[in-house]
Amino acid sequence: MACHEIEALRLGLMNVLGTEDRSAREHAMSELEGHMTGPIEALAEADTLSEIERHLDAALVDLEEEIAETDSDDPEYDYLRGRLVAVRDAEQAVRRLTSQGESVLDGLAEAHDVLHETFPVDE
Repeated sequence: MACHEIEALRLGLMNVLGTEDRSAREHAMSELEGHMTGPIEALAEADTLSEIERHLDAALVDLEEEIAETDSDDPEYDYLRGRLVAVRDAEQAVRRLTSQGESVLDGLAEAHDVLHETFPVDE
Protein backbone atom coordinates (compact mmCIF):
# COMPACT_ATOMS: atom_id res chain seq x y z
CA MET A 1 0.00 0.00 0.00
CA ALA A 2 1.35 3.36 -0.97
CA CYS A 3 0.69 6.73 0.51
CA HIS A 4 0.19 8.60 -2.74
CA GLU A 5 -0.33 11.96 -1.09
CA ILE A 6 3.00 11.80 0.75
CA GLU A 7 4.95 10.71 -2.33
CA ALA A 8 3.30 13.41 -4.45
CA LEU A 9 4.09 15.95 -1.72
CA ARG A 10 7.72 14.84 -1.72
CA LEU A 11 7.90 15.40 -5.47
CA GLY A 12 6.28 18.82 -5.18
CA LEU A 13 8.71 19.84 -2.45
CA MET A 14 11.62 18.57 -4.54
CA ASN A 15 10.40 20.89 -7.31
CA VAL A 16 10.10 23.87 -4.96
CA LEU A 17 13.46 23.26 -3.31
CA GLY A 18 15.26 22.41 -6.54
CA THR A 19 16.26 18.97 -5.24
CA GLU A 20 18.24 17.02 -7.81
CA ASP A 21 18.16 13.63 -6.02
CA ARG A 22 17.34 11.42 -8.99
CA SER A 23 16.90 8.23 -6.97
CA ALA A 24 14.43 9.86 -4.56
CA ARG A 25 12.48 11.29 -7.50
CA GLU A 26 12.44 7.92 -9.30
CA HIS A 27 11.31 6.15 -6.13
CA ALA A 28 8.43 8.58 -5.63
CA MET A 29 7.43 8.29 -9.29
CA SER A 30 7.39 4.49 -9.07
CA GLU A 31 5.15 4.68 -5.99
CA LEU A 32 2.75 6.92 -7.92
CA GLU A 33 2.66 4.81 -11.07
CA GLY A 34 -0.94 4.58 -12.23
CA HIS A 35 -2.08 7.24 -9.75
CA MET A 36 -0.87 10.44 -11.44
CA THR A 37 -4.27 12.03 -11.88
CA GLY A 38 -6.22 14.83 -10.23
CA PRO A 39 -4.82 16.38 -7.06
CA ILE A 40 -2.06 13.76 -6.79
CA GLU A 41 -0.67 14.70 -10.20
CA ALA A 42 -1.07 18.42 -9.52
CA LEU A 43 0.67 18.04 -6.15
CA ALA A 44 3.57 16.11 -7.68
CA GLU A 45 4.01 18.79 -10.33
CA ALA A 46 3.61 21.82 -8.01
CA ASP A 47 6.26 24.52 -8.30
CA THR A 48 5.31 26.78 -5.38
CA LEU A 49 4.37 26.32 -1.76
CA SER A 50 0.96 27.89 -2.39
CA GLU A 51 0.32 25.33 -5.15
CA ILE A 52 1.42 22.56 -2.80
CA GLU A 53 -0.96 23.78 -0.08
CA ARG A 54 -3.88 24.01 -2.53
CA HIS A 55 -3.33 20.59 -4.13
CA LEU A 56 -2.60 18.88 -0.81
CA ASP A 57 -5.90 20.21 0.50
CA ALA A 58 -7.70 18.78 -2.55
CA ALA A 59 -5.93 15.44 -2.08
CA LEU A 60 -7.06 15.41 1.55
CA VAL A 61 -10.67 15.95 0.48
CA ASP A 62 -10.39 12.98 -1.90
CA LEU A 63 -8.83 10.83 0.84
CA GLU A 64 -11.57 11.80 3.30
CA GLU A 65 -14.19 10.84 0.71
CA GLU A 66 -12.46 7.49 0.15
CA ILE A 67 -12.53 6.83 3.91
CA ALA A 68 -16.20 7.81 4.13
CA GLU A 69 -17.01 5.33 1.35
CA THR A 70 -14.99 2.50 2.91
CA ASP A 71 -16.74 0.11 5.28
CA SER A 72 -15.16 0.12 8.74
CA ASP A 73 -14.86 -3.69 8.50
CA ASP A 74 -12.74 -3.41 5.37
CA PRO A 75 -9.14 -4.49 6.09
CA GLU A 76 -7.88 -1.30 4.42
CA TYR A 77 -10.01 1.03 6.57
CA ASP A 78 -7.49 1.45 9.40
CA TYR A 79 -4.67 2.02 6.92
CA LEU A 80 -6.71 4.74 5.19
CA ARG A 81 -7.36 6.46 8.52
CA GLY A 82 -3.66 6.25 9.41
CA ARG A 83 -2.84 7.70 6.02
CA LEU A 84 -5.20 10.58 6.73
CA VAL A 85 -3.38 11.35 9.98
CA ALA A 86 0.00 11.25 8.21
CA VAL A 87 -1.20 13.53 5.42
CA ARG A 88 -2.74 16.01 7.86
CA ASP A 89 0.56 16.06 9.73
CA ALA A 90 2.36 16.73 6.43
CA GLU A 91 -0.12 19.53 5.73
CA GLN A 92 0.86 21.17 9.02
CA ALA A 93 4.55 20.79 8.15
CA VAL A 94 3.98 22.56 4.82
CA ARG A 95 2.15 25.36 6.63
CA ARG A 96 5.09 25.73 9.02
CA LEU A 97 7.50 25.79 6.09
CA THR A 98 5.46 28.52 4.41
CA SER A 99 5.24 30.51 7.64
CA GLN A 100 8.99 30.21 8.24
CA GLY A 101 9.72 31.29 4.67
CA GLU A 102 7.48 34.33 5.08
CA SER A 103 9.24 35.13 8.36
CA VAL A 104 12.62 35.04 6.59
CA LEU A 105 11.27 37.45 3.95
CA ASP A 106 9.97 39.80 6.65
CA GLY A 107 13.33 39.68 8.41
CA LEU A 108 15.17 40.52 5.21
CA ALA A 109 12.86 43.47 4.57
CA GLU A 110 13.51 44.70 8.11
CA ALA A 111 17.27 44.32 7.70
CA HIS A 112 17.08 46.24 4.42
CA ASP A 113 15.15 49.08 6.06
CA VAL A 114 17.57 49.25 9.00
CA LEU A 115 20.52 49.32 6.62
CA HIS A 116 19.05 52.28 4.73
CA GLU A 117 18.17 54.09 7.96
CA THR A 118 21.71 53.58 9.24
CA PHE A 119 23.41 54.47 5.97
CA PRO A 120 21.14 56.85 4.05
CA VAL A 121 21.77 57.09 0.35
CA ASP A 122 21.64 60.51 -1.28
CA GLU A 123 19.97 60.38 -4.66
